Amino acid sequence: MSEQSRGPRKPGKPYRRPTKDPVRMLAFEALRAVDERDAYANLVLPPLLRKAREKEGPDKFDGRDAALATELVYGTLRWQGTYDAVIAECVDRPLREVDPPVLDVLSLGAHQLLGTRIPTHAAVSASVDLARVVLGDGRAKFVNAVLRKIAQHDLDGWLERVAPPYDDDPEDHLAVVHSHPRWVVSALWDSLGGGRAGIEDLLEADNERPEVTLVARPGRATTEELLREESAVPGRWSPYAVRLAEGGEPGAVDAVREGRAGVQDEGSQLVALALANAPLDGPDKAWLDGCAGPGGKAALLAALAAERGAVLLASEKQPHRAGLVAKALNGNPGPYQVIAADGTRPPWRPGSFDRVLMDVPCTGLGALRRRPEARWRRRPEDLDGFAPLQRALLRTALESVRVGGVVGYATCSPHLAETRAVVEDVLKQYGDTADLIDARPLLEGVSALGEGPDVQLWPHVHGTDAMYLALIRRTG
Repeated sequence: MSEQSRGPRKPGKPYRRPTKDPVRMLAFEALRAVDERDAYANLVLPPLLRKAREKEGPDKFDGRDAALATELVYGTLRWQGTYDAVIAECVDRPLREVDPPVLDVLSLGAHQLLGTRIPTHAAVSASVDLARVVLGDGRAKFVNAVLRKIAQHDLDGWLERVAPPYDDDPEDHLAVVHSHPRWVVSALWDSLGGGRAGIEDLLEADNERPEVTLVARPGRATTEELLREESAVPGRWSPYAVRLAEGGEPGAVDAVREGRAGVQDEGSQLVALALANAPLDGPDKAWLDGCAGPGGKAALLAALAAERGAVLLASEKQPHRAGLVAKALNGNPGPYQVIAADGTRPPWRPGSFDRVLMDVPCTGLGALRRRPEARWRRRPEDLDGFAPLQRALLRTALESVRVGGVVGYATCSPHLAETRAVVEDVLKQYGDTADLIDARPLLEGVSALGEGPDVQLWPHVHGTDAMYLALIRRTG
């Protein structure tokens, strides 16, 4: 940088060259990847953290630095809606006219000021230094001015200013206070069936960092082995689940590295277990996972099938995701097969299977704890895009199961348009040849499962992703 580009020095204040803070640089890079490439933070962060450790060395980038970088990224993404409302009050133009990289730096600064215990002066100084490095001196001055305005109030103070009163507009109030798009608030509220306490508890749970949950794949690992890991505690519901209560690193667990265990939310485990334990009429030899990618449920189902002498066929449309499934199933104690196939145009014959799981593509609104960026990426019109595919896949599942067999329709979304509406519409076409089974007794020990026969799990009630499951028996 030339002397002229910096401007004249002020007497007594020598120019201070901004330092490259590896933690905030990493967080900024991750946010830019999420914004520019529609990447997911959980996929972007691990390689960035590895790169930082290799470049800076463990003495300059340790576990605390990695934890701070992770908090800055996920915290900024979770609270983006709230921070946008605050920043909008502090700038003299519409937010859409602020360059996205500038807005990312402002959001990172806002999170440090309003969402962490980082001292105000340190949060502003570090953010301005970051702006100088990645944006230049001119825009760094803009960042400095905006963050100093934000620093005048704490989060509660800002919410009083930017959130409409609950009595005037309940949905918009909750959207700003809990940082969710208004349409998502409305949809979740409908799924819960009303009541302010429930929706606020759910929105708060969406903004909490979830624990890492492992699954011990039967015949390959045990929960006793996993519980020997530091900070490991038993799962709440699944007999195969172990939680790393203090944010442990799953990659450091031998069984995970070797593929004998995996990272899997308990809600996903419960869906697989319920299908595996549903009562059947007749043989129990052939199982199908019709939307198997990336392989978590398929790995658990294949292990359970092997214990009974059954065989799992895992089908996934996308070849690269089919590769992930094959990796997850590698080493399964019994026979299995993985194929790349379109579930709406299946290569297998009708009535070939005793048990079928169809965990359909969806908006992912049930996993906002893990993928906070999804709440800002999804739009209401996405539902119309998923609806035909979800119905087609459920029809395939019902055609693929034999009479007396069971289908599990699952989705990681609590939106009624992706859950009960799909099941009800498809079952109308089958008349008395397919009946819903009460899924609740098959989630043994799990409380607050509603009126049935289908099941909706909730982060704020069950500590799981918001998984939905309907079990259907083919009767004719």
